[in-house]
Amino acid sequence: MISEQNKNLAQWAMEYALKSGCQAAKLVLYSQSNASFELRDGKMDRLQQATENGLSLSLYVDGRFGSFSTNRLDRGELKNLIDNGIDSTRYLAKDESRMLADPSRYYKGGRPDLCLFDNRLADINPDEKVELARRAADEVMGKDERIISVETSYSDGESAEYRLISNGFEGEKQSSWCSLSTSVSIKGEGEARPQDYWYDSALFYDKLLKSGIGTQALERVLRKLGQKKVASGKYTLVVDPMNAGNLLRPMMNALMGSSLQQKNSFLLDKLGSKVASDLCNLRDEPHVIGGKGSSYFDSEGVATQPRDIFEQGVLRTYFIDTYNAKKMNVEPTISAPSRVVLKPGSKDLNGLVADVERGILVTGFNGGNSNSSTGDFSYGIEGFLIENGRLTQPVNEMNVTGNFLELWSRLVAVGNDSQDRSWLIPSLVFEGVNFSGL
Repeated sequence: MISEQNKNLAQWAMEYALKSGCQAAKLVLYSQSNASFELRDGKMDRLQQATENGLSLSLYVDGRFGSFSTNRLDRGELKNLIDNGIDSTRYLAKDESRMLADPSRYYKGGRPDLCLFDNRLADINPDEKVELARRAADEVMGKDERIISVETSYSDGESAEYRLISNGFEGEKQSSWCSLSTSVSIKGEGEARPQDYWYDSALFYDKLLKSGIGTQALERVLRKLGQKKVASGKYTLVVDPMNAGNLLRPMMNALMGSSLQQKNSFLLDKLGSKVASDLCNLRDEPHVIGGKGSSYFDSEGVATQPRDIFEQGVLRTYFIDTYNAKKMNVEPTISAPSRVVLKPGSKDLNGLVADVERGILVTGFNGGNSNSSTGDFSYGIEGFLIENGRLTQPVNEMNVTGNFLELWSRLVAVGNDSQDRSWLIPSLVFEGVNFSGL
């Protein structure tokens, strides 16, 4: 929570900057705290707590731009920061593309609370949080003689920001989060030491799943026993909802103004073009009450709005902030998506797998790379061979390769099992994808 005292200090700093030679300024006052309790084999291994308060300031001086920050929140320190910042900025090269957003685009307030902050999170006894991690460990320990180690953790945190922009924006955000996780390592065949994890996270403590995390982690690692490569070739690729977002991220990165302006995007000049399957229906839904990632304004103070990103595979928008829009001589949209939602299908992961005759279910990506200019990619994977709708063999040390434009044109099914994240991407099925193994 940002105190009224610090808000008043931020307002004074803005006024002082404008009086001291700035033609425009942006200011962000932030506060964040987090704590984690980590157990190894049911015993406390590490306790971490951190709190940070600070202020970042962007100064626009005589056609030049400088950015500065401090965690020393008093008038004397801020006065020195601003004075020195203005002097330093005057040494920089001019950049006429550096400007504030059009104030007509700012969020003006008046919308319902997005309900992203748990007021009672800080009042929960730490012993109760530690007990959650201990119970998760108890779900695993002693359940299988091959278990080598069990790591469990409970973590939570809060963040808040107060944003001022000199041409008429004032806005505030706050959010909270908590999570419970378990990681299990077991003895496999020979020198193999399979490891896997499971977790749950929530904005509100009362909504956090408090049992079954350890059990699920153990089930996931035990099914890895006997991993090996299978024959190279074209398979149907199925990706579980924990990892599906990894295949969307390069597509989203290619939509960002910085990539487009630098001509480092394989989706450059594709607006209005069909670049994916008809099943690719992706929207930014930033105003969902209680939805992770929801926000009424972006980092520039510009009001967010629901928008299509891909509609039946057709690219409908880029994410271009004021600076990159000016550089590209195009209209700005928004600096970044808030809450990305892929339109779901009718089946969960099990139902999708049951429809696959010959494929590979990917449950983890292990390194690799992608080319942001061409869309070519190669990733290490682990998962399971699918034969006639059944998982028949755990696999690892294989690569999946291709091009993202071709891959997303091969999307043939979308699940209904997205996890509760700021990106709601369910299980995905792509046909005819290249895998290299034996």
